Amino acid sequence: MGRIRTYVALGDSFTEGLNDPYPGERDRFRGWADRLAEHLDARDPGLRYANLAVRGKLVRQIVDDQVPRAVELSPDLVTFCGGGNDMLRPGADPDALAVVFDDAVRRLRATGARVVVFTGFDPRGLNTATRIRGRAATFNMHLRAIADRRDCDVVDLWSLRVFNDRRAWFEDRLHLSPEGHRRMALRVAEVIGVPVQGDWREPWPPPSPAGWLTSRRADLHWARAYLLPWIGRRATGRSSGDGRDPKRPNALPL
Repeated sequence: MGRIRTYVALGDSFTEGLNDPYPGERDRFRGWADRLAEHLDARDPGLRYANLAVRGKLVRQIVDDQVPRAVELSPDLVTFCGGGNDMLRPGADPDALAVVFDDAVRRLRATGARVVVFTGFDPRGLNTATRIRGRAATFNMHLRAIADRRDCDVVDLWSLRVFNDRRAWFEDRLHLSPEGHRRMALRVAEVIGVPVQGDWREPWPPPSPAGWLTSRRADLHWARAYLLPWIGRRATGRSSGDGRDPKRPNALPL
């Protein structure tokens, strides 16, 4: 692949990097996109990198708020992942979302940028949110068709069984763990042809057995700490990203 001078990451919490904090910082997250930028910079020093992703954003919000800024930055590479938050909402229409997503990819490709899109994870593998599996699969098929039509790379999260391990996920069961983000960066680098050290397929060590009582306590903690607040935000029309700005709104050297 040619030299990448400017990389812009678009999306929601997945791309913002929750929950992979920088050492000593509680609310500044690294995540797979920052890690990918580090791999790119190691290959071609001087990379300029912007991360416009904001947690909680829907596809329409990403397209309205982030895509125009990405076009302004004239990137060589764009990663664009969105739709997970839409799929979690009752009445989500994957067909209508695909139209919005496709137009955004058209605008990004018109800049000459290489665009990488992501399918969603298979909810069955996570043992959560299985009720959305049908519409998530439909949206994934649209994303693949868009990628074919617009000549984009695809990171197929649906098929990544190594991420079915609970250690790939933070305790909220919705965001990747630091190790999950590390492996994701390696996978994206592989898709775009950037040589890196490490293998995202590396088998996990044998898990520590968890007893029934320990598992139930973990379920209770998850419900109190994460599920109930999420339901509360949905009921009041709020989002975890309300009032937040992108962590790297400008394309700057690492």
